Amino acid sequence: MLTNIMYVTVYVTDQERALKFYADQLGLEKRIDHPGPDGRFLTMAVPGSPLEIILWPHAPAAGQPAGSQEGGTPGPVFIESDDLRADFEVLRERGVTFEQPEPEDYGFGVRIEAVDPDGNRISLRQRAAWQARDKG
Repeated sequence: MLTNIMYVTVYVTDQERALKFYADQLGLEKRIDHPGPDGRFLTMAVPGSPLEIILWPHAPAAGQPAGSQEGGTPGPVFIESDDLRADFEVLRERGVTFEQPEPEDYGFGVRIEAVDPDGNRISLRQRAAWQARDKG
């Protein structure tokens, strides 16, 4: 039986630059940083979360935002916040680039999208009170 999603991959052109963005600007923690025969295996995660993001080296354009490539748009990484408006202020002060000037309310809560140095979209969300998960 399947039990967990271990990793998702985000393609980056410069792992060191991506590491600085995801750690210093977004505030994720580095979990694995191991040189291997296929390249550096580098993962980041939200503190306390079992899901890790692999920052995998790849040629430019693998994670480019909409409009810069033919076909579909790469899906964003979704990261949940329990107070998105407060987190937005902290992230903005750290230099994170956002696609909108402020978080916006929508039917499922509050949302805003950021972009990493390679153009990968990071969708930040806060659930609406009616759908908040039981954290106890």
